[in-house]
Amino acid sequence: MAPLYAEPLRSALGPARADVFTFPAGEWNKTRETWAELTDQLLRHEYDRQSAIIGLGGGVAGDLAGFVAATFLRGVPLVQVPTSLLAMVDSAIGGKAGVDTAFGKNLVGAFHQPRVVIADVATLRTLPPVQLAAGLAEVIKHGAIADAAYLDHVVAAVERIHAREASILIETVRRSVEIKASIVGEDEREQDRRAILNFGHTVAHALEIVLGYEMLHGEAVAVGMVAEAAIGEALGVTEPGVGDSVRHALERCRLPLEPPADVDRQAMLDHMKRDKKARAGTVRFALLHTVGSVARDQDGRYTIAVPGQAIEEGLGKLWS
Repeated sequence: MAPLYAEPLRSALGPARADVFTFPAGEWNKTRETWAELTDQLLRHEYDRQSAIIGLGGGVAGDLAGFVAATFLRGVPLVQVPTSLLAMVDSAIGGKAGVDTAFGKNLVGAFHQPRVVIADVATLRTLPPVQLAAGLAEVIKHGAIADAAYLDHVVAAVERIHAREASILIETVRRSVEIKASIVGEDEREQDRRAILNFGHTVAHALEIVLGYEMLHGEAVAVGMVAEAAIGEALGVTEPGVGDSVRHALERCRLPLEPPADVDRQAMLDHMKRDKKARAGTVRFALLHTVGSVARDQDGRYTIAVPGQAIEEGLGKLWS
């Protein structure tokens, strides 16, 4: 939440009182300690239940702002103003908020829907290319789980996206928001279909933790989708060739297909067992059936229990 936005925010709020609280950028600052400091600042300035929290910035800012809004005085209104592509198409949509712990990512948090999300693609003009590419990982995920034609369209238009053409950026943000909002609208608290939004994320979250968040979230999700497509094909729930399609889309969008060679695979497996979708030590994955649709288990659930050996084999293919 950059200070340079202080005056525009005050202008937008009119005569209302407004303070801007900042914190260092980076996933490693999405902690209970940062949440506590932000909450203490609100208490110190004597804000009350008539207040609102505005989350201005990327995914980390939005997640923290959401968690502060959900817990301050047992809940105050939230406005999300995402300024990165990843936040616009994914993290600012759906009402998830939270912080990371040493045991895993987003293990402490809440569901707290924003009153409004304001996304202006003009803010993407100054977004570093690597950050723009990272946002495309979530765009690819949306196409992979729900709309094959959309995925094809994004891949075909990727150079226009990287050139920051406003029309294609607006089109991309709009369609991704439509896909995510539709899924969340059916299952706000992730008891069923919303779990499909986690495709690629079980591996990604473990990778981020093991690397100390040195890899961008979108980059980790890209690697996670490669691994989880391989796991799905090995189990026979994902049609052959789907993994190649996912890899092609990621490569076209300038995203990594493999993690650093020295990543501790056993540490990744240990973290996956603490994933929110894990049950009694068994890791459950959201896996593709085809490009544009997800697989379901024999009970109709949108996550599938995967044996440890299959996970190890899927991870092994990342370094092959």
